Amino acid sequence: MVDDCRPLILHLLYRFDTGGLENGIVNLINQMPESTYRHAVVALTEVTSFRERIVRRDVEFVSLHKPPGQGLWLYPKVHALFRRLRPDIVHTRNLAALEMQVPAWTARVPVRIHGEHGRDVGDLDGSNVRYQRLRRVYRPFVHRYVALSRDLAGYLENKVGVPGERIAQIYNGVDLTRFDAGGAQAPSDFPFASPGLWCLGTVGRMQEVKDTVQLARAFVLLLQQQPALAETLRLVMVGDGPLRAQAQAVLDSAGVAHLAWLPGDRSDVPAILGALDCFVLPSLAEGISNGILEAMASCLPVVATAVGGNPELVQEGRTGLLVPPADLQALASALLSLATDPERAAGMGDAGRRRAVDTFSLPAMVDAYRSMYDSLLASSRGQTVPAPNLNPHRKL
Repeated sequence: MVDDCRPLILHLLYRFDTGGLENGIVNLINQMPESTYRHAVVALTEVTSFRERIVRRDVEFVSLHKPPGQGLWLYPKVHALFRRLRPDIVHTRNLAALEMQVPAWTARVPVRIHGEHGRDVGDLDGSNVRYQRLRRVYRPFVHRYVALSRDLAGYLENKVGVPGERIAQIYNGVDLTRFDAGGAQAPSDFPFASPGLWCLGTVGRMQEVKDTVQLARAFVLLLQQQPALAETLRLVMVGDGPLRAQAQAVLDSAGVAHLAWLPGDRSDVPAILGALDCFVLPSLAEGISNGILEAMASCLPVVATAVGGNPELVQEGRTGLLVPPADLQALASALLSLATDPERAAGMGDAGRRRAVDTFSLPAMVDAYRSMYDSLLASSRGQTVPAPNLNPHRKL
């Protein structure tokens, strides 16, 4: 029987829906031993059916239905929630949830952690002064910061003024069993399973910061420059969001929609990745991309923009290729170089799998978080445990 006296970690974020940040929470909860911590997931807006990805039955989910705008009016409700659940640790994620550190403080939550997972279109390079000031306002309420990349750790220290010793840099981990090209078979409705086809693709939310339409444009440009590739080159774009219709329109307008597949959100991502030959991420900003990690684990070469944490994952020329953001020709050229040299592409995919195994395993990520939680909780109780490695250049 599981001990009900286990400490409670309350994970608080803007919306619990399909996405890399949310997937990281799912992996953390599912993989952490049940005997160590209880968990609750609180969304400022909505908890969607994505909650079904969490296999533990002892997790409470709360939707606060917050409308757009500043959440000061929500403080009494959140304070009351904290007093009811009595979490030992509150772990907020990204700027939209950071202000909820205040009611965590008023409710006397013993340990308060904030994670920075990436940037959005309003602050692609971290230069938005307003966002820096907001983070400084809430800085006194946070005991420890978690940065998913060295890029974000440097931002917190140099732009927000967080002392380095209060920053833990912990990479995301990837489920190396679930994502393994050797065990995956293409879905029954996958349209490009014929031998001889070479499929490039992406998986993720189709929103502005991901610059999804750029991939559709690069595919069109590639076929215009190399018409013979229409015999073998195919495009797969999995996910939903405001840019899906725009990407489809680009393909329709160019008359190449029959060479592409945009099925929307899917629950069989490992099988789809196993059917691809190359993974592409044209983002304008990134933290540590779960999509890249899952592609690497699936033995895929990666073509990605050199933004955020992408260069920390993709080793240029070894596991994939890096291109400047919003550079259509550079993206098309990188894709052409791999599409016309499939042996080189396959070699990069093999190297990516080895790198995922060596550096980005899921157990290593879970151990790092658990070590941090244990240390901070013990410190709040006046106890001592071995301190976790908080080096902002940490590599797991």
